[in-house]
Amino acid sequence: AFFAANGFVGRGISGQTTPQMLVRFREDVVALAPAAVHILAGTNDVAENTGPFDPEATKNNLQTMAELAKLHGLRVILGAVPPAADFYWRPGLAPSAKIRTLNEWLKGYADANQCVFADYTALLDNGAGGMKPGLSYDGVHPTDAGYRVMEEIALPAIAAALHA
Repeated sequence: AFFAANGFVGRGISGQTTPQMLVRFREDVVALAPAAVHILAGTNDVAENTGPFDPEATKNNLQTMAELAKLHGLRVILGAVPPAADFYWRPGLAPSAKIRTLNEWLKGYADANQCVFADYTALLDNGAGGMKPGLSYDGVHPTDAGYRVMEEIALPAIAAALHA
């Protein structure tokens, strides 16, 4: 509902990792010629959905998507990876610290490369690296209430990118 209500196109595919996103980035983003792209990725990398988590590979994939977007005149919004204390489909990976480190890098990269950083952490994090109660139905994926909270960050970030 968020995408349709705001005139946006959602191209996210549940469960995908950054290498999978990068493979389809030209077709699913660049070819559509949007004014901006909001890249929200990394959760599934940390969850090891396509193999062991390699922080440098994830950073390289995110950086390449941002560079491709900018090369084609798109403004870039990089989203903070939402907090997760554990993954129900792959328990025991202790993702909180990995997500925190990835988000620190994302913020630094965004600041250094004229991208907007949409930091969802303060509104979603329960203080222990997990989601606040009621904002996720499984500790990872937001509920409708979680998405409404994320809109409070996403909409101004998109507006800032479009007016940069």
